[in-house]
Amino acid sequence: MLMELNQTAHTLKEWTVAVNALETGKTIMLLRKGGIHEQQGRFQVAHQQVLLYPTYEHQQSCLLKAEYANLVHPVTPGWHPEIVRIGSWAEITDILPVSDESIVKSLLPFHIWNENFISDRLKWKPKQPIFVLLLRTYQLPQAQEIPYRGVYGGCKSWIDIESPLQLQGSTPVLSDSYYQELVAEIHGVLSAEL
Repeated sequence: MLMELNQTAHTLKEWTVAVNALETGKTIMLLRKGGIHEQQGRFQVAHQQVLLYPTYEHQQSCLLKAEYANLVHPVTPGWHPEIVRIGSWAEITDILPVSDESIVKSLLPFHIWNENFISDRLKWKPKQPIFVLLLRTYQLPQAQEIPYRGVYGGCKSWIDIESPLQLQGSTPVLSDSYYQELVAEIHGVLSAEL
């Protein structure tokens, strides 16, 4: 499944609380509708292997399960750290568009968001599906700190950072067998709901 990748500058922006959950093996799933500034106004996966770039500005405790809500520290609009810590990268192994709210709700045990998040996302751009992304996450051998640049900001899912980061020596957060077990379980839930 994994292609040999030595370095990348391709980066997926995601809430810090979600990046932490991926890095600690608490989830392998992201739910995406895309940012306001997506190409052609729709969410698309531009690269299968991406660095995970933590964002703070749009995190909302009210859209997270209780055990994650208290991990969010509110920031003022437009705030960003001067230095961004990137500690992981991921291979997006599965991209599953889902439009039915009951199917999305059946996935609640597998991610960090609550039912309010699901309803909110389905109502925004209602003709477009939510994309269920399954990510095989890898810890970098050493977290890297990069300076924030203005081009990294804004409501967009994908950015390329200025200098590629080396990926050699990265270690998977979950074992191959456990990751495949979770993927199969999620596919099983989706199949049962269709």
